Amino acid sequence: MSQQPEMQPPGPPGGDVTRDLTGTPFPLGDWGEPAERLDELYRWVETNALRTAEWYLSDRVWKRRSARILRIGTAVGVIAGAALPLLDLTGVAEGTAGWGYLSLLLGAACMACDRYFGLTSGWIRDVATAQAVQRRLQALQFDWASESVREVLGPTEGTASEAAERCLGVLRRFSEDVTELVRAETADWMVEFRSGPAPLALQSVGVVPARAESSHPSGRFPLPPGTRPNMPRQRPPETR
Repeated sequence: MSQQPEMQPPGPPGGDVTRDLTGTPFPLGDWGEPAERLDELYRWVETNALRTAEWYLSDRVWKRRSARILRIGTAVGVIAGAALPLLDLTGVAEGTAGWGYLSLLLGAACMACDRYFGLTSGWIRDVATAQAVQRRLQALQFDWASESVREVLGPTEGTASEAAERCLGVLRRFSEDVTELVRAETADWMVEFRSGPAPLALQSVGVVPARAESSHPSGRFPLPPGTRPNMPRQRPPETR
């Protein structure tokens, strides 16, 4: 993956990247001027997409810096942990073997923190999602320009209502694509959260995941192989 610049691109006008990815009110107005209304809807969709990409780029900054610090700490700890005992054995620096073991422990702790908090994987997902949103936005911009040129140069295909419906379809598909990108990134985060040590932390605070249903609804334990179940004795039929 190529190096990403630390400086962030300018956000959308009036956008606030510190807020969460919450939606904005749908612009309502008079459809007496369809062209103006479609242009307003396009700007609303574009602004939301730019704000989404900016949110992911801003979120990855502190994750990337923290991940780099922890990875450097891991590398330094491993190198020092391997070098100090060798120096102690050769007599170059006597009494440093204990510090080497401590360095290995610190390196392992840095790696564990990186994996536990998901810093490296988190900022990579942020960059990938932001780039995917930007690529989809570029496709929308060219599609919208194509629709605009088609209406200006003419002759248009179908009636004016069909042209407006076609433009609304372009905006709707784009909004659904961006929502799907955010949903997929959130699903990846949830999978990583569940597969890591996070469930143990939930159990420690009293939140226990739902227990899977037993495969034996009767509550009996399965018998060892080669054994026959003990059938209950039946009473003999009464003589009349």
